[in-house]
Amino acid sequence: MYQSRHHGDRFMSNDLAGKTFVITGANTGIGKITATDLARRGAHVILACRSPSKAQPVIDEIKRATGNDRVELVALDLGDLASVRAAATEILAKNLPIHGLINNAGLAARGQTKDGFELTFGTNHLGHYLFTRLLLDRLEQAGSARIVNVASNSHYRAKSIDWDAQRRPTKSISAVTEYEASKLANVLFTKELARRLDGTGITTYAVHPGVVATDVWRRIPPPLRWLVKRFMLTPEQGAQSTIVAATDPALANQTGRYYTVGGKEKHPSRVSNDVELAKTLWTKSAEWTNLPA
Repeated sequence: MYQSRHHGDRFMSNDLAGKTFVITGANTGIGKITATDLARRGAHVILACRSPSKAQPVIDEIKRATGNDRVELVALDLGDLASVRAAATEILAKNLPIHGLINNAGLAARGQTKDGFELTFGTNHLGHYLFTRLLLDRLEQAGSARIVNVASNSHYRAKSIDWDAQRRPTKSISAVTEYEASKLANVLFTKELARRLDGTGITTYAVHPGVVATDVWRRIPPPLRWLVKRFMLTPEQGAQSTIVAATDPALANQTGRYYTVGGKEKHPSRVSNDVELAKTLWTKSAEWTNLPA
């Protein structure tokens, strides 16, 4: 696997110079670590984040830490399909080939999106589905590009996707059941993209970062949150599977596969290999986002 070389706080490698990466939810946790790594290695990095006021100080920090000024912000709320379209339009207007799209943002929360979808599924899957499809031409333009979907081992616990439930508010108290379904959708989406993009030069990867102490747990009550986070991986450890999938030359010809902590390939769940389920997810997602199937 590719290992970046450190010299003090900087990477000696400039192997990503001339390449552009878009990463969602990159102002905190593993997204921030990933964005910093890419910037250190010379990439042009576009952080697509929900809160510009929170993201801008992070961008300034990344620029200072890496000496790379090609780090910029695009506002993106994955729970609002109009915002997804606006963010994609802003990125398309830059007229740059995109070498890597990292669908990193995620949450486990109760409620509904602005468009009436279950909040966790609508954010973790549907917003990313629309964002990815709108950027596909720029990814293809790069000649060789990668799409990395940050999934989770929790996808193993989802046995199916209840389509009707995705048009209603969150049913479970914890949103864990809905989170599991959204992560299954991430793996199914990765596999269906691989099939549909065969021969385009775009490869796809689903990754499990490990159970990482990040803001995804922000809705859990404090005493329990502090306790469980003590036993989790650091964001630095968790970001490795994403970084490997996005940049390791050894994975250039692999697509539609699932990787766990540190970028090791692993068999995903049996359900995630259901081709018909993946096709149905694609078709319904296209219908829900007003795109051709």
